This record gives sequence, C-alpha cells and structure tokens, in this order.
Amino acid sequence: MSLSTLDIRFPTSRAMDGSDAMNPDPDYSAAYVLVETDAEDGHTGHGFVFTIGRGNDVVRAALEALRPHLVGRELEPLLADMGATWRLLVHDSPLRWLGPEKGVMHMAIGAVVTALWDLRAKRAKQPLWQHLASLSPEDLVDLVDFRYLSDALTREEALDILRRAEPGRAEREARLLEEGYPAYTTTPGWLGYDDAKLARLCREAVDQGFTQIKLKVGADLAEDVRRLRIARETVGPDIAIAVDANQRWDVPEAIEWVRALGDDRLAWVEEPTSPDDVLGHARIAEAIAPVRVATGEHVANRVVFKQLLQAGGLQVLQLDATRVAGINENIAILLLAAKFGVPVCPHAGGVGLCEAVQHVSMLDYVAVSGSMEGRTIEYVDHLHQHFVTPTVILDGRYRAPLTPGAGTEMLADSRATFAYPNGPVWADA
Repeated sequence: MSLSTLDIRFPTSRAMDGSDAMNPDPDYSAAYVLVETDAEDGHTGHGFVFTIGRGNDVVRAALEALRPHLVGRELEPLLADMGATWRLLVHDSPLRWLGPEKGVMHMAIGAVVTALWDLRAKRAKQPLWQHLASLSPEDLVDLVDFRYLSDALTREEALDILRRAEPGRAEREARLLEEGYPAYTTTPGWLGYDDAKLARLCREAVDQGFTQIKLKVGADLAEDVRRLRIARETVGPDIAIAVDANQRWDVPEAIEWVRALGDDRLAWVEEPTSPDDVLGHARIAEAIAPVRVATGEHVANRVVFKQLLQAGGLQVLQLDATRVAGINENIAILLLAAKFGVPVCPHAGGVGLCEAVQHVSMLDYVAVSGSMEGRTIEYVDHLHQHFVTPTVILDGRYRAPLTPGAGTEMLADSRATFAYPNGPVWADA
C-alpha cells in the first residue's frame, strides 16, 4: 500500500464565495490524500481535509506524518477491522502528544480514515452510506471508541439505539432512495454579496425547492438587520431563515446581538461563540430561547460534543465530515445525538463537504436515529463539478448517491489544474 498527498486550492475569494464575518476572503481548499494498492481491482481510496487556503500546507505535512503507519502495510487487515485501524492511528503516542484527538493531526487522521472507507466501499460496490447501513449493530458499535464517552453513552446504550432502529432499515432505505434527504442552502448568504445578489439568490433558492436558507452575520449589526429584512421580504413567511456568526461574538455580545436582530422565528443561530466554550454556549442557549443554538463544524472531537449535549449548549448538532477523525468518530457523534434526542444537521459549506457528509446523514436516517424530522443537510452550490460523484439536489433535497465509495474522489483534471502552487490556475495568476 502507498500514500500520496496533494495541496489543492480553489480561488473562491475572487468572487467572495464563502465570505463571512471571520473569514472575509477564503480560498476553498483541500489537503488531499490517496491510498493506492497493487490489488487487481485497481481501486484507490480518496480523502481530504477542507481548509480555506493558507495553512493547507500544514495539514498536508500532517498527512505525510502518517505515512509510516500505512506505506508497505497489508491493506486487508486494516480494512477488515476499521475500529482497530482508527485506534491504531489515533492512539499513536507521539502523534497523540500533538493533540490529543484534536487539531491538524486529528483532521489528517480523519482524511486517511475516509480514504480507507472510500476504498472499502468501492470494493463492496456500494456507496458508503449504504455499506455502513448494511452492517450489524454490533459491527457498527465496534467502529466506535467509547473512551471518554461512557459517562454519557455506554456501548450497551449504543447497541440498544442501533437495535431499535434495525427493524425499519429496509423501508427507510427505500424512502431515502425515492424521496432524498432534506437540504437547506447557504448560497444566498455570504457577507461579500451585494443586496441585489442576495435577493436574487434568495428567490432562486425558493424556486429550487429549498425550505430554509442561511445568512452570515456578525460583522455589522445594522447591516445584519437590513440583510435579514431583505431576505425575509424576498422569501416570504413560510421559508425558514438561519443565521451564522462563525464564532465572531463573545458570550454577552452574542446574546445582545441575537436579541437585537429581533426575530424569534430564526431557525437557529450558528456558532455564536468559540466552539470550545461549552458553558458559554449553554448560557447563550438559555438566554436566546426559543431561538436554537447550532454548532459543530469546528468542534474538535466527540468529547466536546458530549459536553455540549450534557450542558444543553446546542439544540442543533452540526457535525462536519473532515473536522473530526473520520466516519468512525462521526458515528460516535450520531449515537450521542440520538441518545440526547438532538437533531443532526451537518455543516457542508466547503469544497467536497456536501459530497462527503451526505453519507453520514443518510446512515443516521437508515440505521441510527431512524428519522428525518427536523433534520437537514447544508448545501452550497460551489465546486461540485470537480468530483467524480457530484452532489445532486432535486426539489431542495439531496438525492442518495449510488456510486460506490465515499464521494470524496476529485477528478484527476481538477486535481492537476488547481494544485498549489504550480497548477495552471495558480501559476497563471
């Protein structure tokens, strides 16, 4: 088995795509990893960590640090016991010292874990969501590391959640294939867009069947109130609107700002403060109710999610496909959410994140929570054309992917064109 890495960056800052109160000029990027073998089937595993440009090289260096764990190893034992493989990577003592279980090293491990799952699902000739949903409750639980979780979720409780969901799997899978999974869109909401573009994209979102949109806030209160008014007048009273501060506020400021927005119909307020401030989130949630707090895209690991759930610091859980250490840890997070009865509405505002995280939500529906009620996946209409299996949205819903793999494989031409710094897009800039 061999491993190769790439630094891939898309110049989204040129059109202000992705702009928010904390990140005014992001270039959507991916620290990308390929796991290759000499097997006759010719399959390659693809994974990545999403970044917004500068720092992508740091994540790529973290991916390179994992090379000794993989290069030259037998692939079959790694794929056969992905729970043990996850622990092999995460529990490595020198690498653990750099975390433990958070930050750049943890995300790099997640990219490798994703690449291995991509390879395993391709070999099984199934999309990842379907492959995982076909596993027994016992096999799913074996993927989870319950260290640090047992005060909130034990292995036995997790098994009970999965066993209760097992009888309806076939019916839910059929419904998913027929109807798709609910989506909401952030496409209209970037801070760098002018009023005309905001209104136009809001109208387009409604025409495309979305029942919720999201706006970025937090740079200027008067501007936020004005933009929220434009969006509400454009979409009408029946379309939900969420807002996202991208960690901009201190705790008292968050409470005052949300109250000043003057709209208790908001679907949620996302990332109102530091993702590490569990008690701050709980205080905000209590103060701004009935408006809900949503967070998760920058939460470092399952332990912080556990604490947020225990403290009542979130009412909408927004896991991310590339922030934690891959699908294994996200299964743990799904089980925690199911235990606490909190809906999972994943973050997907970045290159490849829609393609990747849809598999997590679809697994949740078929085999974990058994519900789509109050659940929705973020959708941003950027860069899907660069993937072998691009996300498909129809009538405001994700269509379940049927192509084998994790959806994380980027087209070879795109990898070459947007490679940094020598790909044509960057060399010609």
